[in-house]
Amino acid sequence: MIGTNDKIGYVKSKVRSVNDFPKKGIIFRDITTVLKEPEALKITVDYLCEQFKDVKIDYVAGIESRGFIVGMPMAYKLNAGFIPIRKPNKLPAPTYSQDYELEYGTDTIEIHKDAIFEGANVLIADDLLATGGTAEAACKLVKKAGGNVVGVAFLIELTELNGRKRLDGDRIVSMLKY
Repeated sequence: MIGTNDKIGYVKSKVRSVNDFPKKGIIFRDITTVLKEPEALKITVDYLCEQFKDVKIDYVAGIESRGFIVGMPMAYKLNAGFIPIRKPNKLPAPTYSQDYELEYGTDTIEIHKDAIFEGANVLIADDLLATGGTAEAACKLVKKAGGNVVGVAFLIELTELNGRKRLDGDRIVSMLKY
């Protein structure tokens, strides 16, 4: 039986690092090379779900777009519903919106107003925790819609950017740390 550390190492070995993308000086951690490997994908979903096995989860909310890739199989495995958190004007029914700060400017994400029943337990999923702005906005949206954020799950965390600090009070899990 392969141990947890060996599984994490295996998945980490499948992440492709792309230098100078999207701009010079950035090392982009490409998860498409994890997703295309059935065993790496299975280990990733199993690992993230295992971290929340003791928590009642009604919904997994995935942040556009790679949070959909991570969150949807988690929702299935956790027997929970899936809620997309999207960029503006992508959801067809009335929405709540939340602005957040980027390195150079602001952006917005949205959730359907009727996506979450009052008091529902919501796990937020995304591929990457960097500065934490998007995840923080997603937490605010879930709360605005009446849900309880029971955790935030990431495949990758870029620790030097300290995004975890913006999510204080929430259960934060990342599988791979760079």
